[in-house]
Amino acid sequence: MITLQDIQDARCRIEPYIRRTPLERNDTISNMLGTNVYLKLELFQKTGSFKPRGAFNQVLQLSQEQREKGVVAVSGGNFAQGVAYAGKILGVRTLICMPSYTPKNYIEATRAYGADVELAPTFPEILELAQSYQRQGLTFLHPFDNPNQMAGNGTIGLELFEDLPELTDVFISIGGGGLIAGNILAIKAIKPEVRIWGVETEGADTMGQALKAGKVVQITPTSLAKTLGAPYVAEDALLLAQKHLEQYILVSDKEAFEAQLILLERAKVITELAASCTLAAARRLNGTFGKNNHVVLLLCGGNVSLDNLIGYHEQFKN
Repeated sequence: MITLQDIQDARCRIEPYIRRTPLERNDTISNMLGTNVYLKLELFQKTGSFKPRGAFNQVLQLSQEQREKGVVAVSGGNFAQGVAYAGKILGVRTLICMPSYTPKNYIEATRAYGADVELAPTFPEILELAQSYQRQGLTFLHPFDNPNQMAGNGTIGLELFEDLPELTDVFISIGGGGLIAGNILAIKAIKPEVRIWGVETEGADTMGQALKAGKVVQITPTSLAKTLGAPYVAEDALLLAQKHLEQYILVSDKEAFEAQLILLERAKVITELAASCTLAAARRLNGTFGKNNHVVLLLCGGNVSLDNLIGYHEQFKN
């Protein structure tokens, strides 16, 4: 399990390579929920999501020999771009194994950052492909179940307290758990009384299923929030959630889409469903927070295409 010191060390390590994303109070959403709501705009991170924080932290701790041989990763989304970007900046060859059904915009962006991309039809085949390259000497980078990834992600929590010392509540979405694990550790180490609300969408409830079972379980994701579509949640993330989550909240894809529209129309930001679900969860809890609360919605990514938005609208317009 990582510590606050690991997160602080990660910040020093990755600071030259990442953007310090803004935290902004939103009057419209604050009035809507009757409290003080702030948006942590991590979708303005390079590549459009938080993933470079952990990707850089992983690559920067490789030996020179490992860097020379290159790295391989499995991702159908934001981690692919995070690793590709880190490799480009640090001069490390990157190979990303992706599902053949990955949206075209993700594949093109990953290649544009300089990665080689190989496709396979199913997750077991993708994993076997990556493992074959690992056996050839490439270092495997995990998208969420890795302490260095979690420590890099936790640097967001450090920024939150610098910008908002009076922080009382944070909504964080959960995919494989690397984002929420790092930030639970950072936030609870600095200010234990802050409440952390974990959010997933129906069909991407890896944490929800694990909390019910009391152990990590495998799922087949079906949610439209594709960047929450991990097949399981990290063990450390589950342990931290069991101990520290104020509440676990499961929202529908439709609720996440409705929140996505609010953020688009009123906050002027285009988020993924994996990010807008935090607003959907906060809306579910309307009346829980008052004028003395300072609530952050962690908007983890914005890699959504026009085709995605049109598709969501067609599906949910009635």
